[in-house]
Amino acid sequence: MKEIVAVIFGLGLGCNALLFVPQVLALWRKKSDVGISLITFGGFSVLQVVGIVHGVYLNDLSLILGMAASLMTCGSVTGLTILYRVKRVRAGN
Repeated sequence: MKEIVAVIFGLGLGCNALLFVPQVLALWRKKSDVGISLITFGGFSVLQVVGIVHGVYLNDLSLILGMAASLMTCGSVTGLTILYRVKRVRAGN
């Protein structure tokens, strides 16, 4: 039973990472940060780093990999938001 729960947990973390992909694609296509909350996605990214550290302490590979995948996708949203926000502010919009 423990193994089944671990597999479901790992799949859930993988799905969590995939949930950020549409936002990454939308940001990339629009080349604009308008409507994106930097506090929200930045906060998610920080929590995912904490999750990775927690996984290291627990020696939980599924937690580490799942949080790392989420950090990559959510971090992409955060990074693109910062990039486009800086460009927008510099342009004076």
